Amino acid sequence: MFTLNLPNALTVFRILLVPVLVVALLDQTPNGDLVAAFVFALASMTDAVDGYIARSRNAITTFGKLMDPIADKLLILAALMALVSLKRVDAWVATVIIAREFAVTATRMAATQQGVVIAANWWGKVKTVVQVACVFFLIAIDGSPIWLDALVYGTVVITIVSGIDYFFGLRRLLREAEERRHPTVRTEP
Repeated sequence: MFTLNLPNALTVFRILLVPVLVVALLDQTPNGDLVAAFVFALASMTDAVDGYIARSRNAITTFGKLMDPIADKLLILAALMALVSLKRVDAWVATVIIAREFAVTATRMAATQQGVVIAANWWGKVKTVVQVACVFFLIAIDGSPIWLDALVYGTVVITIVSGIDYFFGLRRLLREAEERRHPTVRTEP
C-alpha cells in the first residue's frame, strides 16, 4: 500500500488522465483537439505541482519516487503514439523520444539496484519542458507551421543531447561507486 498524500494523488490523477487524453485526441468529436490540449496541459501542470508540494512539505514517498517519472513518461509516450497515428508527427521522431525514455528508465533502475541514484540534471529538466511544449503544440495545432517543425526537430536534438549527457553522467557515477566499493590500494615503489 502507498501513502495517499496530495503529491501521490496528483500522480495518480495524471495517470488517469492519460486515457482521457488519448480518447480526446483520437475521437472525431468537435473540439476534441481543444479538449486534448486542455487535458495534456492539466496533466503536465500536475507534474510540476506534485514535485513542488512533495519537496516543500517533506512528503516524498517511495511510491512518488517510482510512479511520478512513470506517469510523466506515460503521458508523453501516449500522446506521441496518438499523434503518430494522426500523422501529426513522424514515427521516427516519436521513436527517438520513446527509445531515449526507455533506455534512461532501464539504466536508472539498474543503477538504483547498485545503490546509485541519478538525480535529474539541467539537461533532463530542459528536455522535459521542451517535450511538453512540443507535444502540447502538436495537439493544439492541426497543421505544420515552420516554427512547429523547428520545435519538433529541436526537441529531438535536446532529447538526444540529454540522453548522451545522462549516460556519461551515469558512467561516471557507476565508476565512482565501484571505486568506493573496491578501492585500489596504491603501493609506493
